[in-house]
Amino acid sequence: MARRIELSLILFVLFLSTAAITMARNLGEEASGGDTEFIKASCETTSYPERCFQSLSSYASEIKQQPRKLAETALAVSMARAKSAKTYVSGMTDYNGITKRQHEAVEDCVEEMGDTVDRLSKSLKELKHLEEGDSGEDFWFCLSNVRTWTSAALTDETTCLDGFGGKAMDGELKSLIRTHIVSVAEETSNALALINDFASKH
Repeated sequence: MARRIELSLILFVLFLSTAAITMARNLGEEASGGDTEFIKASCETTSYPERCFQSLSSYASEIKQQPRKLAETALAVSMARAKSAKTYVSGMTDYNGITKRQHEAVEDCVEEMGDTVDRLSKSLKELKHLEEGDSGEDFWFCLSNVRTWTSAALTDETTCLDGFGGKAMDGELKSLIRTHIVSVAEETSNALALINDFASKH
């Protein structure tokens, strides 16, 4: 009799443990799903929503449903892509058959991308000082800096592409560089949109 009671107790404890684990897992999945939906909805306010969601959805568990964290992550992704693009463009100075004009355009682009990285880095540091719900004078001053630097970074990226304007610059070199810079520009544009979305909530 005692053994039956003991066995029943063990089975009951196992049942409760399994139920608790299942409930925790389901709650986790629901939270994760909500976080992902938050990112998807926020990305709809950007110019490139598909790229936005593709770049940021994997960070859902870190972002949660925090607009500032979303904008911060978008800036970090943009900066990482800008660094990668700068390295890529730097390697194009030795491109086979490059002309003098193309070489100058490549060097100018490397400089512009360097400025982009610096501005995005400053924006990211400034944004990290801001808190959800703040709306004081210091908040708007810092946010203004973030917007200005991010906008300037977007201008730098456009200036890089302008250097390859005209039919004389057409060809594989321009196409390869353009692909990388446009990617950075779209990420930066999305980051700026998410920064503005964060600002609109204050």
